[in-house]
Amino acid sequence: MKTVFKELQFQTEGKKVTYFNIKQEVVQFVEESHIKNGIMVVQSPHTTCSVIFEEMVHDFDFNGDEYLQVDLNKGLEKIFPRQETDHEYYKYPGPKHMAFAQEGDDDTYVKYPGLLLNGPAHLKGSLLGASESFIIQDGKLLTGEWGYIYFVDWDYNRPRKRKCNLMIVGE
Repeated sequence: MKTVFKELQFQTEGKKVTYFNIKQEVVQFVEESHIKNGIMVVQSPHTTCSVIFEEMVHDFDFNGDEYLQVDLNKGLEKIFPRQETDHEYYKYPGPKHMAFAQEGDDDTYVKYPGLLLNGPAHLKGSLLGASESFIIQDGKLLTGEWGYIYFVDWDYNRPRKRKCNLMIVGE
């Protein structure tokens, strides 16, 4: 039994939900691992991010966003509307969390307390999940021809550096 690990890094855009199609990086990692049969986990360590498995699409809107992503964003926005003020729809972040965030070494949250208004991003991350598992058989990732893997950052408040963990266990 062998275990291999890799970390992917991303820079998000801010101002909108950011999707990264990571299928090619995942397939390449499977090839480099030389593991023929096993399980791969693709996992976000961030509570406002998800890893999702979805069909590749051919159509994009005028912003360059894939139609399925636009549809998912619209649907989730109905469930979890944008948070523009504290306590409008959400209790999070409460006063203790605001104080905790503002006590850190970085004064970003003191200068821009609105950056903490990311309750919907946490809820979307909880709903869609932080990871996906995939089967590797005969050295190939069994995602089918049209199955793509996306890392999604639901937190649109500011650009951020994000990580995604890949781990394969197999032989």
